[in-house]
Amino acid sequence: MADESQRPIIVKRIKKGGHGHHGGAWKIAYADFVTAMMAFFLLMWLLGSASQGTLNGIAEYFKTPLKVAMSGGDGAGDATSVVKGGGNDLTKKAGQVNKSSREQERKVMEKQALDKLQQKIQSSVEQNQVLKDYKNQMKLEMTPEGLKIQIVDELNRPMFDSGSSRMLPHTRELLQQLAQQLNQLPNRISISGHTDATPFGNGQSGYSNWELSADRANTARRELVAGGLQEDKVMRVVGVAAANPLIKSNVFSPENRRITIVVLNQEAENAILNDGVKPQLNQEPIGPIGPAANAAAPAKAE
Repeated sequence: MADESQRPIIVKRIKKGGHGHHGGAWKIAYADFVTAMMAFFLLMWLLGSASQGTLNGIAEYFKTPLKVAMSGGDGAGDATSVVKGGGNDLTKKAGQVNKSSREQERKVMEKQALDKLQQKIQSSVEQNQVLKDYKNQMKLEMTPEGLKIQIVDELNRPMFDSGSSRMLPHTRELLQQLAQQLNQLPNRISISGHTDATPFGNGQSGYSNWELSADRANTARRELVAGGLQEDKVMRVVGVAAANPLIKSNVFSPENRRITIVVLNQEAENAILNDGVKPQLNQEPIGPIGPAANAAAPAKAE
């Protein structure tokens, strides 16, 4: 029997070459290309289906991204239907409305209405022969809260009897004329009474400029209602005494004695209804206030 250790070992080597172009690397490159083309055509389809408002919003975002993110811009947040057959033109906006633009438009319209009211009040006073002599005692100005109407005292032309809430005839006629103008707008009003810094001293115990200013403000409210003002339009009646003088350089000036009527805008109304707190910041109830749940128990006597 032949010796197995002497048998030759044959090694077969298979050579690979000449067909390297059939490897798998090209598939990865082709897949990347197809993915890029799909993303490109998808982008083209979206841009072609978007409305002009949406396109403007996208352009505005890339110009000032922080501004659009914080306050919105033209087309920002506008939703558009891209499904045909619903009857909506794709060039028109559909769905979500730009709240920022809508709120701005409301404020502009409200401001214009208050400006017209101011002009009407000035015109009505000019045309009234009785009130024309008192036009210098009426001051109108636009404030962040709305249209402020101030009826002030003059040295020889007071609105009330001295130290009293009894209104003089010309003030009554002025307020009744004003009531007719205030009814033309849905805005509600705030009435405040003011005095000068002269201490009140008629001998009544506890009666001060605070009570006097509040009584005068309420008298003005009653006179406006008597002139035709709807009662539910009055939102607040307060007495301020001499805390907010009109003539700060002379707190004893007669002009500090006045009645202030503010035709409130929507923001001012909301602030009053929420006690000066913005509604979006006052969503969660505070809850009842009581003794602490985890209060320490009283120490036992030793």
